[in-house]
Amino acid sequence: MFKPAERIIHRPDPGAWPDAEAAAVSRLFSPVDVGPLRLATRTWVPAMVPWRATPDGEAGPDVIDWYARFAKGRPGAIVIEATGIRDVPSGPLLRIGDDRFIPGLARLADAVREASGGETKLLIQLIDFLAIKRRPDRATFLSRFLALTDRHRAATGETADAAVRAALIAMPDAQLRGVLDARDWESLAQGFRERVTDMDKPHIAELPAVLPGLFAAAAARAEAAGFDGIELHYAHAYTMASFLSALNERPDGYGGARENRVRLPLEVYRAVRGAVSQKLAVGCRFLAEECIPGGNTAEDAAWFGTEFARAGMDFLSLSRGGRFEDALQPKPGEAAYPYTGPSGYECMPAYISDARGPYGRNLAAARAIRSAVREAGFATPVVTVGGVHGFAQAEAMLAAEEADIVGSARQTLADPDWFLKARMGRGSEVRTCEFSNYCEGLDQKHKQVTCKLWDRQDLAPGMDGLSHDGKRRLTAPAWE
Repeated sequence: MFKPAERIIHRPDPGAWPDAEAAAVSRLFSPVDVGPLRLATRTWVPAMVPWRATPDGEAGPDVIDWYARFAKGRPGAIVIEATGIRDVPSGPLLRIGDDRFIPGLARLADAVREASGGETKLLIQLIDFLAIKRRPDRATFLSRFLALTDRHRAATGETADAAVRAALIAMPDAQLRGVLDARDWESLAQGFRERVTDMDKPHIAELPAVLPGLFAAAAARAEAAGFDGIELHYAHAYTMASFLSALNERPDGYGGARENRVRLPLEVYRAVRGAVSQKLAVGCRFLAEECIPGGNTAEDAAWFGTEFARAGMDFLSLSRGGRFEDALQPKPGEAAYPYTGPSGYECMPAYISDARGPYGRNLAAARAIRSAVREAGFATPVVTVGGVHGFAQAEAMLAAEEADIVGSARQTLADPDWFLKARMGRGSEVRTCEFSNYCEGLDQKHKQVTCKLWDRQDLAPGMDGLSHDGKRRLTAPAWE
């Protein structure tokens, strides 16, 4: 993982906790309308990928237990993890690309309603992603995967393919880098990754024609499964975020100027809105800042947010960073991970940080985006996240108009009951996240995500609900 040059230790500081009477009249625990939905409180659990789906992408018992545990804390809303809209193998990630996934997702929705006493609204995050390959061994890439050209033959002085490849393998990296083009060098050093700008590939060129229908069909399945809303995943390193990115220079009317880059996200939204009833809320999660050279800024995001609101989205959820462009080099045999570089750190900063620290890094951008949406005449609620771990901090964000709804991922993982404890005037019992990114380390390795503050608590031989290795519990201990 990327580590800032400054190594300043920032201690979590949840601040003062309210008593039950103060909590009852607070902004945080007041209701808010999100399109057709009324959230009981302005508390929101953002999408987290816990690596608990079955190998076929089904919502099995481990997934259901994970979300039911969060629901016991009675947040206003929970967003189910990034769920793939295509019916393609993707490991233990949830999928919704076929009707066969509906029964498992329906059981999940029922479990959340039961665990929260019907209070928590449940949304599902729909995602599309392009292909990414593991970083190859150097000799394997040059002998098997590199497409030879006259440039390679000229550089080596060889004509026969085998001789060209042998000469390239023998070259030192400093020389080889000058022989390979930028894309081939990246495929060697990082692993091959498809881009939305790969217009020479028919399936990439056709994305604008294909994606609205795929997202719409997935949304219809989500409604059939009983979800209350749809969150379109337009953030981080994935397909829709890449269309929005300032780095998108597609020449087909879907890249270049902002007006072109927002075109497909709006077409996807309209297709989804038309595929579900008016009972469902539909919004998106997108980046307040890409945090990469040449990437979108808060000014870009404010413009996009205004266009999303103008189109009728019911909410705007803001994240930041998490891009492939600055990801750290993976080991041979592993794939690049978009949260390992500087932009990934902006998404999930740790307690050892720079002077800005890990708490509230997204607030200035969120305030600017929300302000632009309001100035354009729209009341679309904005969900803001970023190191939230206490009532006072969340209440201050709402008062400062940096958010209409407060999202908290890592703190909710550390203590799924923290919202309920604060509402009951029992904030002193909250288990506070240390922002060590233990959970993120597990995610990066595609291991079942847990929290070090509870995953070894009350372990007993033979108990149910343990990780694959039997060494960690998969849900937080119960709180009475």
